[in-house]
This record gives sequence, C-alpha cells and structure tokens, in this order.
Amino acid sequence: MKVLLAGFLLALGTTCAQSQPKFEVASIKPSSSADRRLLFNVQPGGRVTIANFNLKRLIEEAYNIKDFQISGGPGWIASDPYDITAKAEGAANYDQLRLMLQSLLAERFQLVMHRDTREMPTYALVIDKNGPKFKESSGSGPGMMRIRRGLLVNQQIPISELADQLARFLGRTVLDKTGLAGKYDLKLEWQPDENQIAMFQAMGVPEGFGAPAPDAQGPSLFAALQEQLGLKLESQKGPVEVFSIERVERPSEN
Repeated sequence: MKVLLAGFLLALGTTCAQSQPKFEVASIKPSSSADRRLLFNVQPGGRVTIANFNLKRLIEEAYNIKDFQISGGPGWIASDPYDITAKAEGAANYDQLRLMLQSLLAERFQLVMHRDTREMPTYALVIDKNGPKFKESSGSGPGMMRIRRGLLVNQQIPISELADQLARFLGRTVLDKTGLAGKYDLKLEWQPDENQIAMFQAMGVPEGFGAPAPDAQGPSLFAALQEQLGLKLESQKGPVEVFSIERVERPSEN
C-alpha cells in the first residue's frame, strides 16, 4: 500500500507542477564571482536576483525545507554555484515566487523528486525550568535577522523562526514547544562544532563581520541556549518529510 500511495503522490505532484505559476523570463548561469556570499533578493514588480546558490540550496529555498531533508543526486548539486535572474509576469508574494522557482528547477534542471515521510530524530525547543531570559519586543518595525559563524541576532522574530534557524545549524527538525506566541529580540553566541562550521560554509556565511572570535572554551549551542536564553532542546522522534532526487541534469543554456 505504501508503494502505491507514494506513486500516486508523485504523479499528483507532477500534475500540480505543470499548472504552477512560472517566471515570465529567467536566466541561469554558472557563478563566476570570487565573492561566495549567498544572495536571494526579491525586488518590487516580481524581480528576483539569486547569487552563488547551488542546486541543493535552490531546492531548500523553493520547497522551504532543510539540507537534511534532501537525499540522492550527483555531487555537483551541492558544489556548483549558480546565478539566477528572473521576473514574474507581475507582482508576486514570496509563496508565489517559491512555486515559480519550483517550476524553474523542473524545467531547466529537469528536477524530479519523490516525497516521503520517515520517522527520524527531532528536537523539541522548550523553556528551561528557570524560565526564558528574554522579553517580548517593544518595537513595531519589520523583523530583522543576522547570522554569522557562531552568532545569531534576531529582532522582532517569533520563536518558531528561532526553531527553524536551529534546525539548519543542527541538521535535525526542531519543533517549537515553548508556547511563546509573541515576537522577541534575541542574541545567541556559541562555539560551533565541526558540523556546524561546515554548515556555515555551505550557507555562504562570511567570516568576521561581527562574528565571535574562535574560542575552544566557548559554550556549545545547547549550553548557550540554556545559559543565554533560558531555552533547551529535548531529543525526540517524529515524522519528517524527506525529498529524494530521482532525476536531475545540469541546467539548460539560456
């Protein structure tokens, strides 16, 4: 029954992809810039500029998933960076642009993926016994996020967004179980382990720019959460959506 159901879902997904919105025009080129910082810029009028994104990062952005949710595919999908400029037919919100990016990946990279749900280790983000060490934001402007190696600064950001960021650092789904419903100003500093350092490099997060200096005695991410924010992570297991790449090709010429 699982095989039949999975096949049905794949066929359904393909049909839906064919009717999804598409960019009016789009250009994809291998990146030749010496600056490897990532750029995903959405401009008025449905214009999008993407720089230094490999295909794996493009999939993450298009489907709003994390690296650990993607399996299969050749090595170049995680190593070869691309620059993309695209324009929608008119104004489009971020969710619509994600669908357009999905269509672009299917057309130009011939991307075909199979979705499945697996029982996997997860984390629950909960409040420590002594309570949170931060207060609700008093500001009214747009939220702001700054990420450097071993540094996370959030202004007017919900805790669910913090959980989403932690999932990227830890390579595991993080569920917000704090019950905190407001928006908060948070600052977190820690000494990344080897896996997290590799993650920062894959994200194109630059060295310096206000990042803490390396400190062998610095707190781990788990310790920093408790000491600085009054939060902790509890290991659990739960269903996680996984995307397996069945077919992919280098992008067609513009």
